[in-house]
This record gives sequence, structure tokens and C-alpha cells, in this order.
Amino acid sequence: MGQPVEVRVLPSALYREAILFRDRTEPKYGESHMNDWKPESWTSRAALHQPTYPDQDQLSEAIGELAQLPPLVTSSEIESLKAELAQAAVGERFLLQGGDCAESFAECASSVITNKLKILLQMSLVLVQGTQRRVIRVGRFAGQYAKPRSTKDETRDGIALPSYFGDIVNRPAFDERSRRPDPWRMMRGYERSALTLNFIRALIDGGFADLHHPEYWELDFVKHSPRAKEYYETVRKIGESVRFMETLTGISVADLSRVNFYTSHEGLLLPYEQAMTRQVPRRNGWYNLSTHFPWIGMRTAGLNDAHVEFFRGIRNPIAVKIGPSIEPAMLPEFVSRIVDALHPDDEPGRLTFIHRYGASKVAEHLPALIKAVHATGRTVLMVCDPMHGNTRKTAAGIKTRSFEDILQELESSISIHAECGSHLGGVHFELTGDNVTECTGGARGLTDDDLQDGYRSLVDPRLNYEQALEMAMLIANRLVPSS
Repeated sequence: MGQPVEVRVLPSALYREAILFRDRTEPKYGESHMNDWKPESWTSRAALHQPTYPDQDQLSEAIGELAQLPPLVTSSEIESLKAELAQAAVGERFLLQGGDCAESFAECASSVITNKLKILLQMSLVLVQGTQRRVIRVGRFAGQYAKPRSTKDETRDGIALPSYFGDIVNRPAFDERSRRPDPWRMMRGYERSALTLNFIRALIDGGFADLHHPEYWELDFVKHSPRAKEYYETVRKIGESVRFMETLTGISVADLSRVNFYTSHEGLLLPYEQAMTRQVPRRNGWYNLSTHFPWIGMRTAGLNDAHVEFFRGIRNPIAVKIGPSIEPAMLPEFVSRIVDALHPDDEPGRLTFIHRYGASKVAEHLPALIKAVHATGRTVLMVCDPMHGNTRKTAAGIKTRSFEDILQELESSISIHAECGSHLGGVHFELTGDNVTECTGGARGLTDDDLQDGYRSLVDPRLNYEQALEMAMLIANRLVPSS
């Protein structure tokens, strides 16, 4: 297993230096260098935002046991997604990626999974109607159990305990036993992911969701909106499109069971990702078979650090989140180096950048990112995450996000891409299929005072069912192709 993995959390003021200036003598990347890569190669690099496991022997044992278990996804599914993302990168498809900020073991329940699947399906139909493009449906589920933490420890009333790194590491209750990082929780994360995937596949293969009557969707929120007429017209058109397709093909939509749903999560907990990375028959290279579409978070994208080292060696399509911590003047060098590391061969569908600037900063930062990507000469799918850059705290100290800020960042991103000769190829939301109250605004006009009514997230606030569907309807109008 190598040396014990120690958490290293950097103050934001040092982030840029850590990313770009700590060491400019990075190795040369490419197929020839891949001869030296193994799933455990990351252990020779600095690993940020990893828990400190007290018992290294147990950690090695847990990794070894995980490595013997069946994969959660297949290489053929991964290659299918990569082909679809390649089409999105050139404007032929559109990526819808959404789900919980952090899954919990307790919510591995049929109703929770069904609701998440339903809202993603409904949003995708709205986006198909608006964009006139096929939509790639990717859920942030079946593995989104780890979260980076701003500090290694959390202190309450003078007592310091390890921070909560997500259910795959420890438990949220503030006591010594709960907060002790336990490597065997990776086994529970694997089991919950397998149960989730099994249920999702059963739903899809069983013709999940009646698409014939979108007018029966939960649209009570529509009557609160000045756009009510517009929304009802949208669902009417969806119903007509479904019926037209059935007439044209002679196949009932209920029989079209092969609606593709893919999974994604932040590939944060590297011992788990290592254990799930395998070679498969009749294919070259290594596949991370814990998920179809892993991504590197903004806080772990150090060019010479462990996460980039791990991700460069897997054959999955991968994404990197990019935010305002990297200033526009530094983007050309960062983008050039990260593309060389992760996308040296310009393989179609391989690399996605998920930009997350916030409504107030997107106009300053996004043009520079687009220009830097164009300068590499390689094709990268560009996706907007309008959630993370718009997080704020209420007067009562509750984390929330404004529906209006989220929408503004999305609308600005669409316009900026068009102005820069690019196109927005997808959206990345933190959402739930339930009617929680975690984000303010939307047609119902939720306020800070309403948040306490149904705030359930342990980490970041999510759009609820109504807000997510409303958001899809609004941005679908902005993405209508020009005639």
C-alpha cells in the first residue's frame, strides 16, 4: 500500500501556488509513460483531502478485499458513455449530470433512488424538447459517498475530532467512535453502490416512468409562476413528441427499456478508487469500474499530486472542476499542463471541464478558460456547475444557494460560450427528487425563513424537485438552436 496517507488541506490563498508553482518539473505524459503506471502509482504523490486511517494494516486488508469483488460497471458501458460525450463536445448531444452533493448510507432506499431517477428523466425530456439534441443522463449517485473537507479536524466546545469526510470514511455524529476513519466503511460504500445500481437497472429495464402524460408530472409549483402558460405549453409539446415517436416507430415508449443512465462521482477517496481499478479482457489499459464518469474536484487538481496521477492512468471519460481559485492570467499554463497530463492523445470524449465560477465571477473568468482550451488545439467538453460558486450562509448560519443566482450563472455561461465561439455542452446540478427546502427562490419564492421546514442535506444545499424541473424548463428556452 505504500506510505500512510495523510490529509493535507491548503488555505485558499495557497491554492494557486500549490497547483502551478510548487514543482514545474512534472513527468512527461503520454502512451509511453503509461508503461510505468499502476493503480497504486498515486501513493508516491502528495494526496490532498484524504482521511488519516489509524490502522494501516486494516486499510491494506480492506483494499485487498475490495479488489477481489465484482466491478460495479462494465468497460463497455464506459466506452459507450465516452462516445456520447465525444458527441456532446462537438454540439451533437447535451450532458445532464445531477444528484446529491453527498449520498448517505441511510438514504439507500427505493423511494429516494426512484425520485432522483424520475427528476433526471423529466429534466432530460424538457432539455431534449428545448435543445433538439439527445441528452446524456448521468447521475451523481451509486458512489458519491466521500467529500473533501476544509479542515482536517472539527472543533466543538474545545473538543477536536476528525472532520466528517462522508459516509464511506466515517459518520457525521460528533463523537470519537463515529468520527474515527474506518477503512471497512469502503466495503459498505461498495455494497450501497451495488444496491443502488441494481435497483436503477431494474427500474430502467422495467420501463420506468410513464412518459405519455407529462401533464401529470408534479407541477403544482407552476401555478405560482408568471411563466405558467409557458410551462404548460412545454409539457404539452413533450406529450405530443412522445406520441409522434410511437406512431412513427410503431414502438410504445413503455417498451423502450434501454434508456441509458450513467453514474458519476468525485474520485476523491483514492484507496477505494484504486481497489476498483481493473484490467479487462480484450481491452487495453486500466478501467476504474466503480463508476462510469469520475471527476477531480477543484481542491485536488494539483498537477503533480495524487489525484491527477491516478486519473491519468484510467481509461474512463474523466472531468476536472475549475473555479475562480485559478485566476485568468494563470489559466493558460494550468489548462495546457492539465490537458497534457490527462488528455495527451485528444481521444474523443475523454476530458470534460466543469466550470464553477459563481454568478458574480463567471463573466471575468470563463472567457479566459475558453480561450485557454482553444489554445491547446484539443477537444474538451465544457460543462457548467452553477451550484458551488453560489453558496452562501444565511443570518442563522445555514448554507444555501439562490435559484436566481444559479440561473444567472447558467444564462451567462450560455451567452459567453456563444460570444467566444464555443458552446455549453452540459450542466451539472446538485439536486434531489424530493421537495426539501435547501435553496431559496424558484416559482414558490422560498426565503431564508423557509429553509428550516425541510433542510436535510448534511453537506451542501440541493435544488428540490420543483426547482430542478423549473430550472430545466428555463434553460431549455435559452438553449434553443438558432435557425
